[in-house]
Amino acid sequence: MERAKVYFTRTLTPESVLEMYRVLEKELPGKVAVKVHSGEKGNQNYLRPEFLRPVIEAVQGTVVECNTAYEGERNTTEKHRKLIEYHGWSRCFKVDLLDAEGPDKVLPVPEGKVLKENWVGRNIEEYDSMLVLSHFKGHPMGGYGGALKQLSIGCASSGGKAYIHSGGYTTDQAVVWEHVAPQDAFCEAMAESAGSVVAYFGGNMAFINMMCNLSVDCDCCAVAEDPCMKDIGILSSLDPVALDQACIDLILQSDDPGRGHFLERVKSRNGTHTIDAAAALGFGTKEYELICIDR
Repeated sequence: MERAKVYFTRTLTPESVLEMYRVLEKELPGKVAVKVHSGEKGNQNYLRPEFLRPVIEAVQGTVVECNTAYEGERNTTEKHRKLIEYHGWSRCFKVDLLDAEGPDKVLPVPEGKVLKENWVGRNIEEYDSMLVLSHFKGHPMGGYGGALKQLSIGCASSGGKAYIHSGGYTTDQAVVWEHVAPQDAFCEAMAESAGSVVAYFGGNMAFINMMCNLSVDCDCCAVAEDPCMKDIGILSSLDPVALDQACIDLILQSDDPGRGHFLERVKSRNGTHTIDAAAALGFGTKEYELICIDR
């Protein structure tokens, strides 16, 4: 597999998010799903709708999300819709909660070691392509969150999230936390489920990671640490594996005093194993060319 192109800018503005999509020269066909993280209630770090408005409007996309598998304000359709309104998403855009109503859509995972199928929100069938907008940051369970997490946990229904976290044991969010998979198996399950979504859209995808508000905690945390590193910039690619790898490499190369704290979160969860497992599955590569578009 040849090296992937990953584009980079240090400029963090709504307009630069759009520019980072345009440099990909990828016209997303048909009805476009735009995957975002709606942000848990109380979280201070999630990306606001206004920041993403230019790129979402440019692709004429529908913002999509799925319910969670843990206690909070996003684990039922009713609560999640209220929070989506409160956070401004449905005031700015058309929003589709993909798993608002069952049954889930089951995607095959033919090469999976941990999973043989992936449960995603049924409404994914309504879309021809997907733009994945990810806030790159740490994560309490995955070590880090980027494009691969948005594709896996992010696109999974609440039952699908339970299925990934349990390594294929259960789709029941009431018992999943009693059957959490070993860490490496969880990372592999994320890679496998991410690959099934990439296969589903058949190349009609584009990915943008925003390296800002760099907390060790995810936007799914109601109580999250404040950022420990300064903002780095925005990266985009047609390859989600290369994109996440490039973000990790920028953290490794940073001289920011908070770098060690961020990397401790990633390493303590063996977070980069998700990238390795995704590359081994062949739907992306860790080898990339970083192209800085700053003038």
